[in-house]
Amino acid sequence: MKYQTYTSLRTFNSFGIEAAAERYAPVHSVSELQTLLREEDESPLRILGGGSNVLITGDLSGRLLHIRIPGRQVETRNADTVIVSAGAGENWHEFVLWCLSQDFGGLENLSLIPGSAGAAPIQNIGAYGVELADVFDHLEAVDLHTGATLRMDRAECAFGYRDSFFKKEGAGRYCITKVFFRLSTANHRLHLDYGAIRETLAAMKVVTPGIRDLSRAVIHIRSSKLPDPARIGNAGSFFKNPEIETAELNRLKQLLPLLVAYPAGEDRHKIPAAQLIEACGWKGYRQGDAGCYEKQALVLVNYGHAAGSEILALAQQIARSVWERYGVRIVPEVNVW
Repeated sequence: MKYQTYTSLRTFNSFGIEAAAERYAPVHSVSELQTLLREEDESPLRILGGGSNVLITGDLSGRLLHIRIPGRQVETRNADTVIVSAGAGENWHEFVLWCLSQDFGGLENLSLIPGSAGAAPIQNIGAYGVELADVFDHLEAVDLHTGATLRMDRAECAFGYRDSFFKKEGAGRYCITKVFFRLSTANHRLHLDYGAIRETLAAMKVVTPGIRDLSRAVIHIRSSKLPDPARIGNAGSFFKNPEIETAELNRLKQLLPLLVAYPAGEDRHKIPAAQLIEACGWKGYRQGDAGCYEKQALVLVNYGHAAGSEILALAQQIARSVWERYGVRIVPEVNVW
């Protein structure tokens, strides 16, 4: 396999940032990945998935491997559950819709999340009360240092809130090639109590919702709040929702009486970063072509020709203002390159 040189990455990242990779190679199989890794090369190596959770702040030196491994498959099945797999290059939302078409439940709350299946465990993607960890069974990966394949279960992945082993000890060491999910085939458990799901289902005149109804409600909510990356460059939620202790929550409610909070463990609460950002006056703010989306303060956008460094500078201003006004640190959910 040969690398392409100085390849534009504008269409490979959902922010639509214009940047180039010194050497770029699409990867369609584990064997292609292992072939590239066997080359003696000490230059920097990066792995790109769907490009929906990365902010590129300049041209990338070294090698960039773009993982496009396809495949959807039912692995095993019994009366109540099924194990299905997705190649790392599978589009996440299309995979979710495929599972729903088979009446496999568990992923419906994760509808319309941009990106690829292989990147989903790294971020432990989540939405509307469900995280990937809730339906994860195991994954297959390749060690980028040795080229060896390995299998990792849920415990080994060390999932946390928008976090995993692959963002900490395993950062830069492994490339996920296939992900396996344990889904329901009967008695689907629906998660309806997060955000505006129940209200949206009622507006849709759905009295007894099923998994497809729930997916449609989630799609409607996300579409009403989040810009389409094909029209306005963005990576979805830019910041993580902070977790705070009860005493801190009580203090903040003196400043923001309408602050929403969700349980996050003993004496822990998750609060919406968007509410803090909006209260600081950033919602709808624009600085050149970099902006804070007018319908959702958690989303930073590229209105056309913003540089990644400009979006990062705006993110830093926002985070600093939230800290100075409310004493809460908000950190990026997006990976910054």
